[in-house]
Amino acid sequence: MKITQIRNATVLVEFESTGPNRAAIGLLVDPMLADRGALPSLKYLGGQRRRNPLVELPEQTPELLSRVTHALITHCQRGHFDHLDRAGIRFLRRSGVPVFCMPRDEGWLRARGLRVHGLAAPGSTGPSQAFFDGRITPIPCVHGRGLIGRLMEHGHGQLIELPGEPSLYIAGDTILTHDVRDCLARLQPDICVLPAGGARFDVGAEILMDGDDMLCACELTRGLVIANHLEALDHCPTTRAELRDNAARARMESRLLVPEDGATLEFSAGW
Repeated sequence: MKITQIRNATVLVEFESTGPNRAAIGLLVDPMLADRGALPSLKYLGGQRRRNPLVELPEQTPELLSRVTHALITHCQRGHFDHLDRAGIRFLRRSGVPVFCMPRDEGWLRARGLRVHGLAAPGSTGPSQAFFDGRITPIPCVHGRGLIGRLMEHGHGQLIELPGEPSLYIAGDTILTHDVRDCLARLQPDICVLPAGGARFDVGAEILMDGDDMLCACELTRGLVIANHLEALDHCPTTRAELRDNAARARMESRLLVPEDGATLEFSAGW
């Protein structure tokens, strides 16, 4: 399995389907593909306002996108352009790749001309369902609490288990909740992709995990933790340097991975 950090929450997961029709799969997660500065600020007060994204896409993005065969959207409504923006929608529509999503987003995505494959709602057919040659299990997200939480789109992360590959938990936008802790500690994914940006608006508490939560996640799971949602949006203050320093002080630098945009990590079963 290869995981390429493209930008923010956008990653490309590559693996090989081992079924009757053996094929290379490129699963694009939450594509925000706009040019630097093409999207509005997510801060509203003071001098911290900057147009998003703060950085350009990596130079090799066109080549990475040429390998996309499927997409997965964790959430996309209520203004969440950082998980699916207009450029991302255009790419998915033009490429015609199947787009996996939870039932709440099916109609919204279909109305935009995408080829939608809805995943079953949790509990409707059991906790997990077939996904390529393996299984996928939705894990609820809580994208902030209190008044801010009521305004947010919470979505679901996904635990993906495929034969011959490490198990992969892609968290989506969430704080460190009971459900997330349970997934890390009880289900023990081999690889966990978690949002570490510590995002917050001008008022209210954090709506994403932060650096301390990344260390807590490393204590909960024996697997590797990959931090993303970093240095691409103006309301995410956590930096890569801060995460790496904290991991080194906690002697967790071998378990907390902080890839630069464009970096590809490769894993085998059992890593």
